Amino acid sequence: MQLPPPLPAKPSRIAVIAAACALFAGCATFSPDGGMNAVSAMTKERTGQALPSVTQAHPVVLAELLAKPLTADDAVQIALLNNKGLHASLAELGVAEADLVQAGRMRNPGFHFSRLRGGDDVEIERGILFDLPGLLTIPIRSNIEQRHFEQAKLQAASQAVRLAAETRKAYFNAIAAQQAAAYAEQISIAAQASAELAQRMAKVGNWNKLDQAREQVFHAEATAQIARARHSATAAREQLTRLMGLWGENTAYRLPERLPDLPPSPNDIADLEAQAMKQRLDVQMARRDVEATASALGLTKATGFINVLDTGYINKSETGRPRSNGYEISLELPIFDWGGARVAKAESLYMQAVHRTADIAIRACSEVREAYSAYRTSYDLAKHYRDEIVPLRKKISDEVLLRYNGMLIGVFELLADAREQIGSVNAAIEAQRNYWLAETDLQMAINGSSITIASLRGKPASTEARQEH
Repeated sequence: MQLPPPLPAKPSRIAVIAAACALFAGCATFSPDGGMNAVSAMTKERTGQALPSVTQAHPVVLAELLAKPLTADDAVQIALLNNKGLHASLAELGVAEADLVQAGRMRNPGFHFSRLRGGDDVEIERGILFDLPGLLTIPIRSNIEQRHFEQAKLQAASQAVRLAAETRKAYFNAIAAQQAAAYAEQISIAAQASAELAQRMAKVGNWNKLDQAREQVFHAEATAQIARARHSATAAREQLTRLMGLWGENTAYRLPERLPDLPPSPNDIADLEAQAMKQRLDVQMARRDVEATASALGLTKATGFINVLDTGYINKSETGRPRSNGYEISLELPIFDWGGARVAKAESLYMQAVHRTADIAIRACSEVREAYSAYRTSYDLAKHYRDEIVPLRKKISDEVLLRYNGMLIGVFELLADAREQIGSVNAAIEAQRNYWLAETDLQMAINGSSITIASLRGKPASTEARQEH
């Protein structure tokens, strides 16, 4: 007689639970780019420069950029490519993504084993417990950490945009300081010639001691000024070097001899405040912080009464008796702590985030208005020096030179006129530099951030939720 095929074995309860846990754990994986593509896109939108990829040939690109006099965009690209402080900050993305992946995985099961022996009788008990609330709250915790990950992207982009702005400002400062130092050297040469001429004329009796002392003190002051100008140029260049992350032979980069010319007209940007509310990264971070805190509040309320509930499979075997199978439930009894304090804390954190977001928005609008006022004022001043003061000074100089050539005035009157031009030329250089600094500050006020969420609060809402659950 042919026997029927055996019935398929029923899967054990522990196998079913293990399979379900493996399914939930397998849903959380790392992204291919670690969030860098989104950060690079936000940075490029606001600075025109994307973050370099990890596979990019950094030495080759760096050598190409340093082979020619640097532009402002070149300096920003080198800083984004080479600044180690920025790269260290970008590592926070990996931390945030690791928290996101961890939130999508349930806590490891607990296993307990006991063996009792009395005479010839042996009693063995085995059990495995699973965190049931942790399993049920995986979607909520994953949502919280997803918002935290998005906030970390905004934070990374904010740091990149800030580095780009600081690099541009350091670039213009370095060129202006270099230009002022070169002009100080010209003044020193003229002062030295004037002092030597005065000394020779005094020897033959054609120059009094008072006028000779005036020429000598002018030469002495010019010598001190050139020392200060050279140090200022060195300090400004080193600031730019630090931001670009250069060292060794790469520090011998070349800068243009003078600042870029003013544009024909200032940029007339409409709806500055609305644009800032849409594009500023600190405003977006504050909004994400409110959303993450609200999600954490929901999780706290959901687990406020029962925060620890473990369930699992257990079996027991004794000598001379059949094995016993069953289940075990471990429940935290809310006798002393009913979760009210955790809920109250979460609600306070939420209201704190709401008020902080409103404060950041108010500050952002004010900073944009102030930055635009500085931008227009610096443009008008730089244009005034370019179109009015400098041409007038040149006209005066030309007239004085004509009178000197006609022997109507002497050489010292000619040198005195040159000394009067010093203040106007230095002021013109400073006004032109201030325009480019103000233009950078305006773009930063519209697109970047002035403060960061991390500096205003202790821990993000998702961190609070992780510690409590």
